[in-house]
Amino acid sequence: MSYLTIGCRSGLLVRAVAMLTRMSSPRTPLTRLLTVLLAGLLAGLVLAVAALPGNLLAGLATRAVLGAFDDLPAALRTPATPQRSYLYANDGRTLLTTFYDVNRTDVPLAEIAPTLRQAIVAAEDRRFYSHGGADLRGMARALVANVTGGGTAQGGSTLTMQYVRNVLKSDPSRTAEEREAATEQTVGRKLQEIRYATELEKTLSKDEILNRYLNIAYFGSGAYGVAAASQRYFGKAPADLTLAESALLAGLVQSPDEYSPIDGDRDAALKRRGYVLDSMVATGAITAAQADAARAEKLILHPTAQPNGCTATVTADAGFFCDYLRRWWLEQPAFGATAQEREQALRRGGYRVVTSLDPDVQATAAAEARKVYPADDARALPIAAVEPGTGRVLALAVNREYGVGDGQTVNPLVSGGGSITGYQAGSTFKLFTMLAALENGRTLSTGFDSPSRLTTRFPAEGEASCGGRWCPANANPARMDGYRMMWDGFGRSVNTYFVWLEEQVGPAKVVEMAQRLGITFRARTDADLAAHDADNWGAFTLGVSATTPLDLANAYATVAAEGTYCAPTPVVSVTGPDGSTVPVGQPACRQVLSADVARAATDAARCPVGQQSAYGQCNGSTAGGVDGIVGRPVAGKTGSSEQNATETFVGFTPQVAVAGIAANPDDPSDAVGAAVQGEVITAVARTIRTAVDGLPVRDFTAPSRELAGNPQRPAPRPTPRAPEREDQNLPLDLLRWLQNRRG
Repeated sequence: MSYLTIGCRSGLLVRAVAMLTRMSSPRTPLTRLLTVLLAGLLAGLVLAVAALPGNLLAGLATRAVLGAFDDLPAALRTPATPQRSYLYANDGRTLLTTFYDVNRTDVPLAEIAPTLRQAIVAAEDRRFYSHGGADLRGMARALVANVTGGGTAQGGSTLTMQYVRNVLKSDPSRTAEEREAATEQTVGRKLQEIRYATELEKTLSKDEILNRYLNIAYFGSGAYGVAAASQRYFGKAPADLTLAESALLAGLVQSPDEYSPIDGDRDAALKRRGYVLDSMVATGAITAAQADAARAEKLILHPTAQPNGCTATVTADAGFFCDYLRRWWLEQPAFGATAQEREQALRRGGYRVVTSLDPDVQATAAAEARKVYPADDARALPIAAVEPGTGRVLALAVNREYGVGDGQTVNPLVSGGGSITGYQAGSTFKLFTMLAALENGRTLSTGFDSPSRLTTRFPAEGEASCGGRWCPANANPARMDGYRMMWDGFGRSVNTYFVWLEEQVGPAKVVEMAQRLGITFRARTDADLAAHDADNWGAFTLGVSATTPLDLANAYATVAAEGTYCAPTPVVSVTGPDGSTVPVGQPACRQVLSADVARAATDAARCPVGQQSAYGQCNGSTAGGVDGIVGRPVAGKTGSSEQNATETFVGFTPQVAVAGIAANPDDPSDAVGAAVQGEVITAVARTIRTAVDGLPVRDFTAPSRELAGNPQRPAPRPTPRAPEREDQNLPLDLLRWLQNRRG
């Protein structure tokens, strides 16, 4: 008999098998008898073919398919099946969330309970370890069982054939039409499946095929693979499954939607579990007594819904951080050439991402933000924490809830992006003026007799205009006016001192310094000024440009790291599904300031928080309580925008920088008011305290004497003594009138 003849008969056989196995309508006794006779005939043919030598059978299958077969599809050699990506906190254990289109994760065979392995083989392919990929005897047995209608329905496909089908129908590299064709009820497709299964068995070991099958099979209720299934139904790892649980899961793969005890028929699932247990007894995997004991167990489920995306984070209040990570991910070429490919990689690539988020710092920042404003308040207090020297983002928290429901938002309130351009941060921008001045030859001792109001060279109109020139004023003349150096000018936040200093250096250099430290101008008007008219941006030093807590914290972290700027990053490591490390997220740092300039600015920044500079020049503060809260060397700066529309505080130690800005993200005209400044300072200071808890106490390095300059203040001007005047003996009320007139 020629191969072609056998192939044609095999094709007729497969057609008949497909036809008979689809027979499910009620049959008359005569019809049933004829069906049984035909089934017996077909079974005999199958068994006759099955008796052929293995190599002859392989050749038969090969030649029965029209067209030539080259090597196995790449997806069968190296599966490209979609897998969940996991996001963890920086401890590598605390789960934040997962991303997936298909809920599945690969696990090695050693991490799957032996009872589940045995149950799958017993239920789906008892001759798995003896056939060569296609089991024609098993097909005949299934055919007879199905057409006679006795017992539980059986399938004729081996585990290897099922694996081939599962891979081809889910391979993301194939077209939708190709994936659909993988499950067609046609002779050609079935013979192709047999061919691939036979070839695959020559390439992979039985255990490897079983492992791959267990990782791709659908178990119902949205769970693909045993890892997802054991978590979905029992809330445990597949290694911890009991015999009864293993039998239940193994029984689901034949009809996942029908048998699922969560979404389908619970009684049908238990009946199918009993069938699997009986099959395990038949294969010798377990004893009858073990089967009876497992059958008697009550079905106790612990359904676990796997989180998916940033709106479903497991770790409370991590949604805004998750959103920042996702935006960062979509910019990384390592995950694809386009944003769409990178999104697909996150949702289907099976990555393990250890993020930079510190759960304790995140929890503290979120709790402190909610002490200031409740979650449903129109106003917000976004807080960001960054690690100096690495750029790793330790926390992104806000009092709002991340989500798409009522009272929730998915706007990146802490990190910026989309419609969020940021918030004015007030006098925190004086740091950039001080750095630019120090870098351009000034010293910390640079002095100026600061007036209550300073007329500048910058044109202006309105209330802030003096003869057509911008003339800013000090917020509190009684404690700000007078001779100031950088130390107490920064400590007391003297507007006229820093506007004067900015004029001396040139606003363009101050703007460039801010950009060098990572300040991004997201608002179009700010970007235009920075690009085209920076040297006339006199108000820049007073923090009129919009920024975000993340940008601000990272800029101050650059000073804390003695001039080393590190691009902010939300990850510690990213591992691919094969265990390889993806080269992304490592600290990307460069020196943008001399260490001495950064140390000098830090020395002045000790003043606002109630500490003392290395040269003993601090004599006033705006956030003096920070010293007592943090309890170790700390520096920082407050900031209030015009009319107290926003209130800001940034604090830092050598190990962490934290920034918080109170604002109404949706209505800049809704001023938060000066009264909230103390609460913002406290929230940031407590977040710093949590971040450094348990870390060694580190002090700041003092700047050089060269940059300190000569911190000698001029002798205070004597209060002029009133000369002897004729009016000394005038009536008191008249004397006061004259004094007021002279004043």
